[in-house]
Amino acid sequence: MPASLPHRIFSGLAALTIATCVALGAGPADARPAPESFADLVEKLTPAVVNISTTQNVEVQGPQIPIPQFPPGSPFEDLFRDFFGDRSGPGGGTRKVTALGSGFVIDAGGLVVTNNHVIKDADEISVILTDNTELPAEVVGTDPKTDLAVLRVKSPKPLPAVAWGDSAKSRVGDWVIAVGNPFGLGGSVTAGIISARARDINVGPFDDFLQTDAAINRGNSGGPMFNMAGEVIGINTAIFSPTGGSVGIGFAVPSELARPVIEQLVEYGRTRRGWLGVQIQPVTPDIAESLSLDKAHGALVARVMPDSPAAKAGIEVGDVVLRFDGKDVTEMRELPRIVAETEINRSVPVEVWRNGRKIEVKVTVGELDESDLAQATEEPGQEQAPQGTGTKVAALGLTVAQADGAVRDRFGLGADVEGVVITEIDANGPADDKPIRVGDVIVDIGQRKVEKVADIEAAIKEARDAGRKSVLLLVRTGDDSRFVAIRLKD
Repeated sequence: MPASLPHRIFSGLAALTIATCVALGAGPADARPAPESFADLVEKLTPAVVNISTTQNVEVQGPQIPIPQFPPGSPFEDLFRDFFGDRSGPGGGTRKVTALGSGFVIDAGGLVVTNNHVIKDADEISVILTDNTELPAEVVGTDPKTDLAVLRVKSPKPLPAVAWGDSAKSRVGDWVIAVGNPFGLGGSVTAGIISARARDINVGPFDDFLQTDAAINRGNSGGPMFNMAGEVIGINTAIFSPTGGSVGIGFAVPSELARPVIEQLVEYGRTRRGWLGVQIQPVTPDIAESLSLDKAHGALVARVMPDSPAAKAGIEVGDVVLRFDGKDVTEMRELPRIVAETEINRSVPVEVWRNGRKIEVKVTVGELDESDLAQATEEPGQEQAPQGTGTKVAALGLTVAQADGAVRDRFGLGADVEGVVITEIDANGPADDKPIRVGDVIVDIGQRKVEKVADIEAAIKEARDAGRKSVLLLVRTGDDSRFVAIRLKD
């Protein structure tokens, strides 16, 4: 039976062609020559690269498949049972599924790194060395958020191990080598360059992948990406492919992100990440303009969790986090990763944009409960309810009403809900394509609390008088809060 070969694959209906234009200076660019051969480096490194074999017992549903009768002791009887599983019962039975992946040794005592998805749900895990020695492995720890796992094997002799490198020093265009077990063929080596850095492929909250054109295929998952110094600067994890095979777009978890996770898994058996306690969203150009920011950058705080490190430090809804512990937050997605990598219980400076100026607060970083992972707010789809009464705010393309008893009952709002409720959204109006819907409660506009319809009209006048073309609304749907910038209609 052919083995299942785990690998993260992102497929499309058609291959994508991306053309990139690079402006060059008049003089020749300095470049290192391509190596004549990778053979010496490969010979040194491959003994530390291993194959990972996993077995999982899977429940099989469906009609019974009778096993033919063979003479007692016939090897064909075991063959048929291995292939079809034991389906002697009325409900089917179980079947063993085998999968193959890659990994590498980081400690001569038997610590092996691989991807979490390679060993996830496995009942048995084996590590196969380059000399075909097969060793049973136990799981030290896993981290699904970064798709990393650490295994331990017991070997009668020290194992060859490889060292970590610093992926932060790698540059686009640098040569790299990928080693692994593609399609179950055993140790295979491919070479290429780093094609891009800091790729977000939407598989986790800490995406920061290295992209490479070194061939990575099914079964390469968990294998190392080496630099020319023979150091591990990435863990091969995913590919983009319309066919299932390599098309020159592979992704590796950078060592800068992976190494601290691996060290925590070895020490604690789990990860210990920093926690701020905010719900955040991107800063769009419209939001930046409404907040008088010079450009769209940072992470906009849409909600502050009660009794969180952010709440205790005085971070407020509407703040834009620009720097955290001395690191610039150029995009929203960078903040969760920066916070997660910060030492727990450490007091760090945080620079935020509030009321048109920068201020600094001190935050003592807490420990993340994985269920409370800081994340961007989801944008709900447009949902129209029957038209109702209220006050029309033409500049926003909205009709709103005070949250009284009848309005609360109509939209299923709690008795404690106060403010102004959206009762109608004008088709083709300024708010028509925004992530708001009928029944949302406007909590804040222009960073002023909304208690009545007049507060909205006053904030619009204030924005026009200040020469701003948009206003920023804080809206709430149930327990979810988010900021929405709306261009003012002339």
